[in-house]
Amino acid sequence: MRLTFDNEWRATMTDDPLGIAPRFTSDSVDVGQYADAKERERFLADTFGSQEWLWDNPDVLRFEPAGRKLVGVELQLPGESASVEDSARVPHTPAVRPGGLRADEVRDFRLEMCAVLCRTPGDAVLTGLRDLDVLDEPLEARVGIAPDVALLVKHGTVVGWSLTAPARYLTTGFAAPDADPPSDVTRRLLTECLDLVTQPVILDVEDREPSALARLRAVDEALRNQREDRHRADALLSLIANLVEDYGNR
Repeated sequence: MRLTFDNEWRATMTDDPLGIAPRFTSDSVDVGQYADAKERERFLADTFGSQEWLWDNPDVLRFEPAGRKLVGVELQLPGESASVEDSARVPHTPAVRPGGLRADEVRDFRLEMCAVLCRTPGDAVLTGLRDLDVLDEPLEARVGIAPDVALLVKHGTVVGWSLTAPARYLTTGFAAPDADPPSDVTRRLLTECLDLVTQPVILDVEDREPSALARLRAVDEALRNQREDRHRADALLSLIANLVEDYGNR
């Protein structure tokens, strides 16, 4: 299968997906073999594809020049949540087919981040979509480029991505996710945090609605006092850190 990205940039599906576990950080889903900022800088310098520039923050897909194979991904978390009704329209088919990508040419491009986040009950799956028009027709394919990470394809064009079991992959910075499964408390607090950082709740926080601010403070306190699953709790604290700093004490 040949896939089209932004600006008519193309890649061909292969049979070798990335075997690297994703990291779900405060604002992105990252798949890459770099352990700190310096290693990431070297990684970007040695690869080609889509990357951020200054204040521009698109999705990142990086390929090795020699074989043009996909070697790293950073998918930005959309700031707007779809309604429950629209999220329920996200199709469960076709099934995910594991596969990698090989760039058709060695050329940089820009990949616009998804605009809207669709969430299943309990946030068992997060789906980033280019726009809600994607839901008007069936998907053509789901390409599993890494464990629990898939690209969504419609008419040969990549229109979004999905992350299954996001609570499992919560982590901070470049650290690998914990091997133990997340606690039920962590799963619940992930949902609370995602509510707070996406529309419409974030608008109430920014407008300093008392109920929204009380909700923010309660989540912050619960995460700070959480004794189990500490690493994931710290990751969720990072997710709401800016809101807590700007609005949590007012």
